[in-house]
This record gives sequence, C-alpha cells and structure tokens, in this order.
Amino acid sequence: MWGSGTQFRSVIQWSNPSSDAMFEKWTGSGDEIKNASKLIIGPGQGCIFIYEGKIEAVYAQEGIYDLRTANIPFWTTITKFMQAFVSEHKVGLYYFRTTQLVNLKWGTPSVVKYEDPKYHFPVGLRAFGNFSAQIKNTQWFFEQIVGSHELYTISELRELFASRVIQPMTDVFADSHFTYTEIDAHRNELAVTISKALNQDFDKLGFLLVDFRIEGTAFDDDTMKRINRIADLSAESQAAASAGVSYAQLQQLQALRDAAKNPGGAGMVMGMGVGMGLAQQVGGIATQPSVSRLSDDPSLRLKKLADLLAQNLISKEEFDTKKKEILEKL
Repeated sequence: MWGSGTQFRSVIQWSNPSSDAMFEKWTGSGDEIKNASKLIIGPGQGCIFIYEGKIEAVYAQEGIYDLRTANIPFWTTITKFMQAFVSEHKVGLYYFRTTQLVNLKWGTPSVVKYEDPKYHFPVGLRAFGNFSAQIKNTQWFFEQIVGSHELYTISELRELFASRVIQPMTDVFADSHFTYTEIDAHRNELAVTISKALNQDFDKLGFLLVDFRIEGTAFDDDTMKRINRIADLSAESQAAASAGVSYAQLQQLQALRDAAKNPGGAGMVMGMGVGMGLAQQVGGIATQPSVSRLSDDPSLRLKKLADLLAQNLISKEEFDTKKKEILEKL
C-alpha cells in the first residue's frame, strides 16, 4: 500500500505493505516524481533503485534519501520526469523486507523416499514444520528470482524453500541409520543436520536460514502397510515365545489350521503327526506314550476316522479304505 497520490510526488515510501509482500514495485499511483523527491525507507525495509534496466543502488538501511543529492548522482542525468514510469529513461523502485521472516510453515511437496536401515524396506515419508529466514544478498535474489515481477510474496518464498528441502532431507534420512520407529524421537537432531545442508543451498539464493524445525512426520500408505505387517509379526512372535514355541512352529500350526479349512484336506492327514508334536510343546496336552496308545487303539482310530469324515477332511472312499485296513488288523 502506498501513500495517497498527489500531482507531484515529493515523498516516496512503502506504507503498510501487505503481510505477504516480500518485494513490491513502487507504482506511484500515476504521480510524477519531482526532482527533489524524498525516498523514505522505514524500519525493516530496503529499496532497490533501477535505472535503464540496471540496478544502480540497493538501500538496506532505514532513513531518508534525497533523490537530488549525491546519494544518487545519476538522478541529475534524467532529463524528463517520469510519468507513471513512461519515459525514455526507465526507472523502477522496489521495496523489500529486511527483517527476519519467522515461523514460516513448510511441508514436503512430495514423498521423501529412503530405505529403512533395520528392516530394509522402502520408506515413504512426508514431513512438515517451520523455518525462519532473512535476506542476505538482495541484489542476487532480485536479479535471479524476482526479475520483472511487480510483486514477489513470502508465500512464493515458502514454495521455493519446500522445493529445495526434498533432496537434503532424503540424504540425511538415508544416512541417519534411524529405523522408522526412531524418527520422531530424533526430529531435533535430524533438523539440525538438514538445516546445515539447506543453509548451503539458501546461501546461494541470497538468504540466510536462521532456524529450521521438523514438527511432525507421516508415512505413506504403502509404508504403513509394511509397518503394520511388522507389528503383526512381532506380536505373533511374542505370543509364540510366551507359549514356549518358536515362531516357525507357530507358523506351522497356522498352516495346519488353514489346511483344515480346505475341503479334501489330504495334507491334513499327512500333517497330523507334526501337529500333535507341536501341540505337546504348546500346552503339554499329550505325551508320546499316549499318542502311541491312541494309534494302537482300533476304536479310537475308527472314531477319529469318523470325525475326519464328518468334517469333510477325507472322502467317503478314503474313509472306507482306511476303515477296512483297521478292521483287518483285529
């Protein structure tokens, strides 16, 4: 926002700029600049003077500058006053902020991908936080980034920052050797390392990264599926240990349960011996002698055979064949 217009502008100043403005061109609202105009730079402001498409002066200190004095001697070479900057002598004034830009929010625009150092599966992670920055090389940033735009906003600076954070964050997460369960506990440590890498990049942009913080992280859907699977396996492994069996043995029991659900489970019959052995380890429900007695008792064998038929674990033909074998041994 600029001061109210008059026919001849005697005072040039950046009054009440919008909260999102980083660089803004002074337009003068169509006023004519007098040769004795005063350039006022308030606290936390700076101004760039452009003449004939070239930066002639950068003022980063507050104060009042007389545009007719030796502070800007080339003003005396302008033979015409600027009518809304329409003249053979092209002039531009750009105000900018010199204060620290604090608590600027950032978030990764895409997923940060690296390999978990412990479980060796691909991790997809998003992160967010805040940072503070301050302009350091105004002329370079203006020439290379702002260019001919009449307004460059803090929001655009935030987007520029977010586009630069992915690569250093990926490198740091990959080199940190923190598994996915340790990320949140080491956010401050990771932020310090990432900020060092970002500062090198920001220095090239003409900015000083004053502060950088990671406030939170979130895994993508594929990573969450892997994490949930690991949690399930860990819970099953602990359950197996509590029951006195190994995880491999627990998996065998699960396989037997799955086989029992399938019709015509010939594999179930073949695996009964293994299942009984595991049952002994899990609950001590049977001893080896009792299993032998079970296998020698024809009535119990016939009853078991009938149960298998009733559960559709064997066919009628298999039942008749096995029943005949048992009866022949009587």
